[in-house]
Amino acid sequence: MTKYSLKINGKIQQVDVEPSTPVLWVLRDHLNLTGTKFGCGMGMCGACTIHLDDAPVRSCSLPVSTVGKQAITTIEGLSVNGTHPVQKAWIEHDVAQCGYCQAGQIMSAAALLKETAATNRSNLSDEDIDNYMSGNICRCGTYLRIKEAIKSAAGK
Repeated sequence: MTKYSLKINGKIQQVDVEPSTPVLWVLRDHLNLTGTKFGCGMGMCGACTIHLDDAPVRSCSLPVSTVGKQAITTIEGLSVNGTHPVQKAWIEHDVAQCGYCQAGQIMSAAALLKETAATNRSNLSDEDIDNYMSGNICRCGTYLRIKEAIKSAAGK
């Protein structure tokens, strides 16, 4: 076991885990941050998406030993009370069906909007959104509502 000091959602958290432990399990099992979901365990579905220094990453395949001093943001840390523009757009467009993938979808969408903030993000095309969000799978098929919510959030 190794002791790690991680900056998660703006707070320093101490954990004592094996270096190979995926960040997903550190978050869920050791810190009780259960908003990040386990989907496939291979980084292919996007349910476990978090931000590592503002970049979307798959936490199920990210060993805790590789995080270093980078800041981790989870769905719980995206906004204090669910008022991030993407979260509000998700509600406005009634995106969630089963909801399982939604934390990962929202985290990826928030990263897309942050990444495109310097450009005119209100002009995001369907293709731009599809390309960026392609690693996030929604088994319920709410892709059209996801796309509309992203466009709505981008315009705000």
